[in-house]
Amino acid sequence: MAKVTTIPATISRFTATPINEKKKRRTAAYARVSTDSEEQLTSYSAQVDYYTNYIKSRDDWEFVSVYTDEGITGTNTKHREGFKRMVADALAGKIDLIVTKSVSRFARNTVDSLTTVRQLKEKGVDVSYEETLANVIRRDKQDEKQSKAAEDSILLDNSELDFDGTVNRLLEIVEERTGVKHG
Repeated sequence: MAKVTTIPATISRFTATPINEKKKRRTAAYARVSTDSEEQLTSYSAQVDYYTNYIKSRDDWEFVSVYTDEGITGTNTKHREGFKRMVADALAGKIDLIVTKSVSRFARNTVDSLTTVRQLKEKGVDVSYEETLANVIRRDKQDEKQSKAAEDSILLDNSELDFDGTVNRLLEIVEERTGVKHG
C-alpha cells in the first residue's frame, strides 16, 4: 500500500496570508451624544477617552480611530458625518471591528441599523455592542449558576404520590445521596 504524506497548508487560500500569523483586528469605536448640554458633552469626552484606552489596551486589536458625532440625534444617519465616515472607512477595508456602547448609540432607526450592519458584515466587518455583550455575559453567568444548582437538584415524578408520599420519597433520595438518615 502506498504511503500518503499530508502536508498542512501554511497560507490561507482566501487571504494569501500565513495561517499561523496572528493578525491584529483593526478596531474603531463609535461615540455619539444627542444634545449639546454640558452633561452630554462630559459623557462624550468620557466615551472617547474610554474607547481610545480600551482599544489600545488590547494586544489583539490595532487602534484605528474613535469616530464621533456631537449633538446629533441617532434617529437617522443623514447628518451623522462621523458615522458615515466610519462606515465608509470600514467598507473601504480600513476597519475590521467597530465597538460601541449600545445599539441605540450606533443607530436608533432599526432599518438604518440593520442595513448598515448587513453592509458591514458583507465586507467582513463586525460590530460589537458593549451593553449587549455585558448582558449576554451576565445571563451566561446566571445560567452557569443555575446549571450548577441543577446538578444538585432532585427530579421526582410525584404524579402518583400524595403529599406524604412526595415528602417520604424526597427524604429517601436525600438519604441515598448524603448517607444521613432523617428522623
